[in-house]
Amino acid sequence: MMENELNIALIQEELEWENPAANRARFAELFKTLKNVDVAVLPEMFTTGFSMTCAHLAEEMDGPTVRWMKEQSALLGGAICGSVLIETDSGLFNRLLWVTPDGKVEYYDKRHLFTLANEQDYFQSGDERLIVDYKGWKICPMICYDLRFPVWSRNGWDAVAGADYDLLIYVANWPSKRADAWRKLLVARAIENQSYVVGVNRIGHDGKGFEYTGDSRLFDAMGKELIEFEQGEKNQKTHTLVKSDLVRVREKLSFLPDQDRFTIL
Repeated sequence: MMENELNIALIQEELEWENPAANRARFAELFKTLKNVDVAVLPEMFTTGFSMTCAHLAEEMDGPTVRWMKEQSALLGGAICGSVLIETDSGLFNRLLWVTPDGKVEYYDKRHLFTLANEQDYFQSGDERLIVDYKGWKICPMICYDLRFPVWSRNGWDAVAGADYDLLIYVANWPSKRADAWRKLLVARAIENQSYVVGVNRIGHDGKGFEYTGDSRLFDAMGKELIEFEQGEKNQKTHTLVKSDLVRVREKLSFLPDQDRFTIL
């Protein structure tokens, strides 16, 4: 695969409530169906579902899920990302893990904790974005509720370095009753940031009775839909992103250099 191209897989699946072993086994089987994939994207809290009472299932950075992701990434020959509950000396985090076939692990801690579910009472929030350099692409992964905050997601611009990122990823447990907002916000983030945008959401019902219909999506920098899942569809879908197409849009419609400058406190 040339650096101009990035083959990405969106994996939309049910999650077994608070059952990490079962969820790891389910995704391991799905990975066996993937071919020539550079990046595989799993949902938010893919080992437990979006539970606020699963502190007993929190893992450390050398725990079973991180080891599993390293093994699966090596077998896949591509990066794997998704968020899990991680415990550190600083507390509990809803942490997105980015794992590559060479065993390297990078992470992003969810910045915007979902106050409607009192997530802030259980987890600590992050304060730094992650920009991954992978196969010639700059990738910014985020988590669910972050989607509602465009300032945090903003694609910066430097006259020499160019844009902060080429691909923006959101992993989520986004309930079906707010599915319309999910779709519209993903489109907005793509257009305003002149970036490919991926949103991967779960399906099924969680242990609290909330329904998730998925609606996982991939959009290009003009907001054109490249991947669409049917509501409730259990599947994985792949698409090849093309860097030259992105560069062409940014050169033709040079909006990013005109953006307002600001500092996030």
